[in-house]
Amino acid sequence: MEGSKLYVGNLKYSVTNEQLEELFKDHGEVKNVNIIPNKGFGFVEMGSPEEAEKVKEEFDGKDYDGRALRIDEARPPKPRFSRDSERRY
Repeated sequence: MEGSKLYVGNLKYSVTNEQLEELFKDHGEVKNVNIIPNKGFGFVEMGSPEEAEKVKEEFDGKDYDGRALRIDEARPPKPRFSRDSERRY
């Protein structure tokens, strides 16, 4: 794994940043947790790529609060275009 930021999907909407941090903290340093409200997914940044890999191996597909977690390395966001940029006719 190249980066230390993970995508964590298939979460219940009620899961909090604190709960996710608590879940992963025994597998390394949790630097940041950001759950996207009302979307069922979020991002967790671990202390190193090795720690992120451990978390992925340990938790991908595992049951958490009645749902099978989906964990993968986070991808950079796609660029967004404003209405003013490059109009196509």
